[in-house]
Amino acid sequence: MTGIGDFDSLRRAMAENSEEPEGPARNARAEQLLAEAEKLNIPLAVIEALAHQLKVYNYSSEKAKMFVPFARLLRMWDERPEDFDEYEAHSLHWVFKWMTSGMLDQPHIPLASIEKWLGEMEHRYRLAGYSERAVRSAEFSVAAHLGDVERAERAYSGWLAADRDSMADCHACELHRQGWWQSERGRYAEALQLWRPVLEGEFTCAHEPHSVLASSLVPLLRLGRADDARAHHLRGFRLVRAMESMRGAYADHVEFCALTGNEARALELLAERPAYFTDDGNPRSRLDFMAVVALLMDRLCALGLAGQQVPGPAGRAWTAGELAGHAREVALKLAARFDERNGNAYVSERARARMDQAALAERLPLGVRSVRTPARLPDRQPAAHVPDDTSVAPGLPALLAEARRLSETLRPKAMEAWAAVARAAEADEARGALLTAYDRAEIADHEAMARGPEGAELFERAAGLYAEAGDAGEALAARARGAYVRALAGDVDGALEAVAGLYDRILALYADEGTGVRQTASVLMSRARILMRRVHEAEGEVAAADAGAAEAAAREVLALVDGRAGEDVRLAARRAESLAMLAELAARGGDVRAGAELFASAADGFAGAGLPWFAVEYEARLAQLAHHLGDLAGAERALRAALEHGGEHLEPVGRAQLHLQLGEVVGHLGRDEEAAGHALEAAHWADEAGEGPALGAWARHQLGGFLVRQGRWAEAAEVLESALPEVTAETHGDGAVVQTLWWLGDCLSELGEHREAADRRLRAAEIARHWPEQQDHATLAHLAAESLGQAGLPEEADRAYARAGELWSALGNPYGLVRSLRARAWLALRTDDGDGPSAARALMTSAVEACTAAREAAEDDEDRQRLTAELGHTHRQFADLLARAGAEDPDEDAVRAALTEALGQARTAVEVFASVGEPALHSRTGAQLAAGWLETDLGRPAEAAAHARAVLAAYADAETGDAEEEPVRARRAEAEQLLRVAEGGGED
Repeated sequence: MTGIGDFDSLRRAMAENSEEPEGPARNARAEQLLAEAEKLNIPLAVIEALAHQLKVYNYSSEKAKMFVPFARLLRMWDERPEDFDEYEAHSLHWVFKWMTSGMLDQPHIPLASIEKWLGEMEHRYRLAGYSERAVRSAEFSVAAHLGDVERAERAYSGWLAADRDSMADCHACELHRQGWWQSERGRYAEALQLWRPVLEGEFTCAHEPHSVLASSLVPLLRLGRADDARAHHLRGFRLVRAMESMRGAYADHVEFCALTGNEARALELLAERPAYFTDDGNPRSRLDFMAVVALLMDRLCALGLAGQQVPGPAGRAWTAGELAGHAREVALKLAARFDERNGNAYVSERARARMDQAALAERLPLGVRSVRTPARLPDRQPAAHVPDDTSVAPGLPALLAEARRLSETLRPKAMEAWAAVARAAEADEARGALLTAYDRAEIADHEAMARGPEGAELFERAAGLYAEAGDAGEALAARARGAYVRALAGDVDGALEAVAGLYDRILALYADEGTGVRQTASVLMSRARILMRRVHEAEGEVAAADAGAAEAAAREVLALVDGRAGEDVRLAARRAESLAMLAELAARGGDVRAGAELFASAADGFAGAGLPWFAVEYEARLAQLAHHLGDLAGAERALRAALEHGGEHLEPVGRAQLHLQLGEVVGHLGRDEEAAGHALEAAHWADEAGEGPALGAWARHQLGGFLVRQGRWAEAAEVLESALPEVTAETHGDGAVVQTLWWLGDCLSELGEHREAADRRLRAAEIARHWPEQQDHATLAHLAAESLGQAGLPEEADRAYARAGELWSALGNPYGLVRSLRARAWLALRTDDGDGPSAARALMTSAVEACTAAREAAEDDEDRQRLTAELGHTHRQFADLLARAGAEDPDEDAVRAALTEALGQARTAVEVFASVGEPALHSRTGAQLAAGWLETDLGRPAEAAAHARAVLAAYADAETGDAEEEPVRARRAEAEQLLRVAEGGGED
């Protein structure tokens, strides 16, 4: 470590250390700085170093170390208070509050010592002239920890009644603790009302709204506000993730996940903070953490995952069952230590209650993907109503009857029912032997259907059994189904050849009344399906002959069943499917509107027949066509119908796709909040489907975008960071990757994480660099430059702005070029280089020249007016830059020359804005006020007053709407202030 040579370097080192992440490294550095301070032989240096050490200990896992430096500080105060400056004297009294809380956290400190300390705090605060507010707040903390509700309520009232002074905690921290107490008492709505100003950003501090967001999670769930709880988790966890001292708030987020069916997410959180299992500097927060670990592990065990590998204390591998016992044991031992100190069982009771909580939601989708998802649970969808025990022979007739009932009415569980019949027949050979040939034909037929392309031979066996049973029509239908599965396997020509003979035979049989319409329709439908396969497999344009053959086949089915569909659900299904085929052929042929109408008829046909689950596919196709036609309302109706008709029979992947499409549609309609809800559902069901990350990643990408559009930056950032590893060029295209990075950069920029924002924007720009169209590349380079500048990296920012400027110039975009030059000018002014002001001046001059040239070259009046306004802004910024640069010059003559030049630029800006007219009114008056203040700096009150009066006159008769009222009022107020200063009636 480099030695500290003087007090100023010590202060700089402490300031730098304060900016480091919380943790042992920062604490160790504070200890080194104290040793260096002691070498300076300056009492105040030691005092400040001790105070710094106290602060970093308090905000770390080594909170127990606070007491030694504080005792030393207090002794120094008692011995030589004159060594403390005003700030350190205030800080010393401030830290009394930390000591009270810190003592409560340490069960080895006797309760009598804490009460004595509380009295000492009250005495010293009274001597220093401070209000009782902080004392009553500390007393409340003691009483609440002990479970002494009466004393806690009394202290709470005293706390609120006492005056706020400089020793009171900040508004945000006070409101957090007040809301926490209301929540503890079960008054959740009151708690959230108290927390509202913190949650909305009215009051913040270094640890708020972090703690409030965490504390609000369970109250929101108990009030049924699951959407808000989800948002608070995504927003709040982001804030506490890197803050070592916030183990208690971290535990709240783990608890939230455990109570909402997000056990996999909770395991990820545990894995991120392995030290939290064992850090013992704050036993109370360790108790909180281990209690929720026990809660989570018990939840996993209840789900049958006791053997699941889970993150745990270092040194060994843990299963959920093992960690459940360990965490409960540690939590209860810690609680017992507090109980022994406190003289009651209150802490243990609270710990047990927390560990034994019931889940508050079976599954609350969060929109982020959990990487270490536990083993999937069995499907909880209700199975077909078939007896499970198929080994009992008398059950076979009942199973057979149930299977026939389900297949006769085309119920979704029919195939499972026939599989149960097959198992029962196989389990009891004697009873199975009693099955008729027709029974065995049905069993083989349905087994073949279940096997799909692999069931061709079974269809032939079923056909033989049907023939043996005397049903020639069903035998032909079974062989036609076999032909269709050959087409599905890729042999379309062979399938067509096979079905051709069957087609002629069934028509002849039907004409001789040797079979019924059902069997005939089945063969005709198989033939139509095979012809549609040829259409599907055609590359490029579909041959007119193929399309015509398929259409004729579909119409033949339709002609056969029309008029009979109302009597028979199977015939109704054939009719609806035929309409769907005609719809697809119409759409493929370019008649999108006819296709949409036919898909609507097909869906209505299935729904009208009591088969709504079959309508889902065609309602989804209808939605696509409606969207293509610009009928977003129609697309929305179709997608909602698809979700409704699918019901419990809809597979997770289908549900995900429908929600994703519906989200995109309502997003186009401007309903971003609703769109986000559908994208969230899509992400959830995609994960439930467990069929690869592509669909879920796209849903998260969409969800992030909808959250961005609502300005929900922290939530969007969590979702987009979760999506980013799985949104790949291979599965989603470069454009999706760039858009995800772009949105994420915007989020991080809004959250003040500028280095991270720059990284995402630079990564996106690197991808866009290879695109033929360079607009996105230029924009991303410019945005990355902004982030680099805000991150305190001026050299990197200047290079990025220079690159953006080159791109803007090549694109013929003068606005981007001028703005990049202005930004580089301001960066140059911030550099320590002595040539910074001259470089800044040169860059701003280039901006003026570039904008002037573009304005003169503009052929369009509207474009010329926009460039004139841009020129006005450039002159205005030039004025501000010159004034800023001049203010830092020690030479008074140089300062006056700089102000005079700045005034010239401000006047030019006024003239340029004036030429634009009414649209530039606010910009013109802003430049006039800037000129007025420069006149006062140059000692020209009359000229300054003239500028002020000109602004007031500009707004004298202004008719402004509500949106403009505030800026107008602000302009008038500033003009009046300038006028008072110019006339000697006020000060700048």
